[in-house]
Amino acid sequence: MQLYNYFRSSASYRVRIALALKGLDYDYLPVHLQKNEQLQESYAALSPARLVPLLKDGESYLHQSLAIIEYLDETHPEPALLPGDAVARARIRALALDVACEIHPLNNLRVLRYLVRDLKVTEDDKNRWYRHWVETGLEAVETQIARHPATGRFCHGDTPTLADCVLVPQIHNAQRFDCRLDHVPTVMRVFEACMALPAFAQTQPSACPDAA
Repeated sequence: MQLYNYFRSSASYRVRIALALKGLDYDYLPVHLQKNEQLQESYAALSPARLVPLLKDGESYLHQSLAIIEYLDETHPEPALLPGDAVARARIRALALDVACEIHPLNNLRVLRYLVRDLKVTEDDKNRWYRHWVETGLEAVETQIARHPATGRFCHGDTPTLADCVLVPQIHNAQRFDCRLDHVPTVMRVFEACMALPAFAQTQPSACPDAA
C-alpha cells in the first residue's frame, strides 16, 4: 500500500493511526499542502478532489479518510475499529462524524486560506474563527462521550475505535492553535490514553518524515 499524505493534515493522521493499529505496512508519500503540491496535475490525475489522504492498494485509489478507514476495517478485520452491535457501531461513527463533519470542514487549510486571501480576514480574526468552531465542537463531543455508559478508556470501551482515530488529530490541531481545552476533561482523558499507545504517538505529525 501507498499513502499520499501531509504530516499536518488531520485527515491523513487519522489514516496513519488506523494503519498502525492494524499493523499494516505502507509507503509514505508526502504531498506538501502549503506548497500546493496537491494542485499539481500529476497528483490530480490520481486524486480528482486534489485532497489528502489518498490510499493506493493494489490497483485501487481510495480517498476520504473515513471511507479509507472503513475499507481497512473490512479488508483487515483485526483489531476491529467498528466493533460491537449495530447501535455501538452507529455511536462510534457518529462520534467520528461529530469531528470530521462538524468541526474539521470549518477549519481546514482551504477554508482558512479563503478567509484570509479572498475575504481579507485578519490573522487574529482567522484564529478566532478557528478556535470558536473547535472549542464549541469539542464541547459537543465532550457531552456525547461523558454521558454515555459505554465510554471506557477510549471513546467507546477500552480499545481504540474509528472515533479515536478521528478525535486525536483534531486535538493535536487544537493544541497547535492554542484552543481552550480545559472545558473538555473527558475528551482530554481519552486523548491521553490514546497518545500512550505507539499507534497514535509514532504517527503524530512531529514523527512524520516530511515534518522537517
